[in-house]
Amino acid sequence: MQSMLVVGLGRFGRHLALRLAELGNEVMIVDQDETIVNKLAPFVTSAYIGDCMDEEVVKSLGVRNFDVCFVCISENFQSSLEITSLLKEAGAKMVVSKTDREIHAKFLMKVGADAVIHPERDIAWRAALKYTAKNVFDYIEFTPEYAIFEIIVPTIWIGHTIRDLKIRERYSINIIGLKNDDEVIPMVNADHLFSAKEHLFVAGKKEDVMRLMDK
Repeated sequence: MQSMLVVGLGRFGRHLALRLAELGNEVMIVDQDETIVNKLAPFVTSAYIGDCMDEEVVKSLGVRNFDVCFVCISENFQSSLEITSLLKEAGAKMVVSKTDREIHAKFLMKVGADAVIHPERDIAWRAALKYTAKNVFDYIEFTPEYAIFEIIVPTIWIGHTIRDLKIRERYSINIIGLKNDDEVIPMVNADHLFSAKEHLFVAGKKEDVMRLMDK
């Protein structure tokens, strides 16, 4: 469980705050709109009505106590920029800011953002890769080059083990888990016998995984 601050309760901020709370985190929400704050208040740890463009408001939040502070105000870039800067100046450990434009991301990083979320771009890239590769159900990108994929068991692997197939040597990827129905099993044993009904979680270069799925 971590402590999270979500500033800005537009659609993205609302979904983020609720999901963070569902995952068991302590979540504080902040927005100027009293109606929205009151609507979400029952689902989070704490709620605050205020303008984080005000330095005194930011200081009053105790931002040093949060593991991650999210700035979800991409519709007003100046506000997003100033709030990101104020949070870092107040001692925030990690600030993640949302933006809808690539050029804005560069400025947010310059004023102190530790990471920038670009939802439309990220979803578009994820969808493009998912529907380009055969039998890929999902993936999480680490870098532009590396990712974790959820895939079906390649036909040529069925009835064989990781040890038999020498997967890391032959395919340059790592098996980090498998899913059988709704059960997820991490750290798969090297002697596990693959079956057609399983999904695998594999980590490696995107090009290596996509090459495997084209076989």
